[in-house]
Amino acid sequence: MNKNSKLLSLKIPEKALSILDYYRNSKRSDEDFVFPELKKANLKDAKDVYAKTKTATKKFNKYLVEVAKKAKVKKKVTMHIARHSFGNLSEDKIPIKMLQKLYRHSDLKTTISYQANFIHKDADEALDSVINF
Repeated sequence: MNKNSKLLSLKIPEKALSILDYYRNSKRSDEDFVFPELKKANLKDAKDVYAKTKTATKKFNKYLVEVAKKAKVKKKVTMHIARHSFGNLSEDKIPIKMLQKLYRHSDLKTTISYQANFIHKDADEALDSVINF
């Protein structure tokens, strides 16, 4: 999403390796971008990198819509919604400080307010303790 300029290195999930293998042959070096949209970016020009990232995100969102149609998913799908879906799936399974790192938030308060939309386990358990006694 290009929300900040922080670098982050993450393990590549096993499920993503076949997708990356598709693009591997077009890499010119270990420092080269994986996806073709960013290969043309001028890394010394922040505006150009931002523009190329925005164009790539728009293209990926278009492909997500096509995949969703084939999968008979009726809901809107975008890269941004994928980020929220991750937050929803992680609920309280990942410690908040780790989520802060994964989201690349500078302020823990941002992560807490972001996750507040998804963490309902405590409230659900509290309600169950009263209703399902």
